[in-house]
Formats: sequence, C-alpha cells, structure tokens
Amino acid sequence: METSKKKLRADHPDTLSSMANLASTYRNQGRWDAAEELFVRVMETSKKKLGADHPYTLSSMGGLAETYNNQGRWDAAEELGVQAMETCKKVLGPENPDTLSSMNNLALTYRNQGRWNQAEELDVQVVEARKMLLGAEHPDTLTSMNNLAVTYSNQGRWDEAEELFVQAMETRKRVLGAEHPDMLNSMNNPAVMYGNQGRWDEAEELQAKELEMCKRILGTEHPSTLTGMNNLAHTCKELGRDADAVKLIEECILL
Repeated sequence: METSKKKLRADHPDTLSSMANLASTYRNQGRWDAAEELFVRVMETSKKKLGADHPYTLSSMGGLAETYNNQGRWDAAEELGVQAMETCKKVLGPENPDTLSSMNNLALTYRNQGRWNQAEELDVQVVEARKMLLGAEHPDTLTSMNNLAVTYSNQGRWDEAEELFVQAMETRKRVLGAEHPDMLNSMNNPAVMYGNQGRWDEAEELQAKELEMCKRILGTEHPSTLTGMNNLAHTCKELGRDADAVKLIEECILL
C-alpha cells in the first residue's frame, strides 16, 4: 500500500485495491476501527475518482457495512448494505458474486436486528444462486448454508437448522480441512443452537473445540477467541461447573 501510494498516487486503482486488502486483514484480526478507517477512505476516493457504480466502490461499501456489523452499528450497516445491494443488482446483475455477497451481508444485518423473515428471504436466495453458480461444495455456498441455518435456529426451526449445520460442517471438514478458519463458525453456530435447546453437553463439546482452534489460529486476544471463552463459561455455568466458568471469565478480563 505504501509503495503504491508513493509510486502511483493515493487515488490510483491499484493503491485503492491494496488499501481494501489491508482493511480486510484488519477486519479479520478484529481491528474494527482500523478496518473502518481504511474502508471509508477507499469508498470515498473510489466514489470521487471512479464513480459510485464502480466495482471498487461497491466492494468497499460491502466491506464497510460488514465492519459496521462487527461493531454493532446495525443502522449504519443496514443503510450501507441496502445501498450496496441495490446498486450491485442494477450494475452487475442479480447473480453476480459481488451482488450475492452484498445480499449475504445485508441478511447478516437483518439477523443482528432480529428481523428473521427478511434475513431468511435473502439467505435462501443466496444459497440457491450459489449452489447453481458455484456448486454445492464451494466455500461461499457452504457459508451461505451456514448463515441460513443460523436464521432457522433463531426462528426456532431446530430440525431444519441442525440438518444444514451438520451438512455445512461435514462438507467444510472434507473440502477445506479440519483446521480451516471457516470451521470455527461451523462449530460455534450449532453450539449456540444446542444451548438454546438446553443440550449443554453437546454445546460444550463444540465450544471447547472451537475455543482451542481460536486460540491456535487467531490468537488469545482476538475478539472471536474472547467470545468463545465467554460462551463456554456460560455453558459451564449451566452444567453446574461454576469454578470452570469463573476461571474462563477471569481469563477473559485479564486478556
């Protein structure tokens, strides 16, 4: 990024691409503020130099909306997500990968807002389109299946959710490997559902595996690791293991 700025200018498309990549890296590290700052700069510069409909602009809008979701800024995420989705549909077409990603991000916002029916409508569209375009075992297809399962779980449709969770998790393990970062969501989401059903032993088994992987892959201070520790502590409490729960919470606080 710094070399591109120096050699090509700060508003050169290659520089904007490198800035967006760095912003995505910050987001994956849980450094939401740093990611937001870069995504905003890319989006504003792209709008000015390349136009509001340019793929770089739309991609940065999607990245920023996802960052807002991670920050819990649902209204800002929704406003940007709707704008990105509608523009992608108009400019790129309803089945373009970037359009499907924007629909996926907006569905996430709706889930975070508890708007399950709207989330489900988008989730189903994305799953069906990705299966047709990418195949049933593509990582993006599996991600959208997992997302739809989360929506079903929040609607209390346990059997449908579990079927999709298991299918996505087993396929990810076979296609991507047991240590792939996507496996973290494959374990966390059904664990939450098991907890909601009072199936604490099954929840604990998945949460313990997920936490161990988070520590190894993401590091002990990553937000996902800390969330995993908190979730496992809650499960330990429900199982009557208060000492284990307190130990996990104290570790979270110290980190």
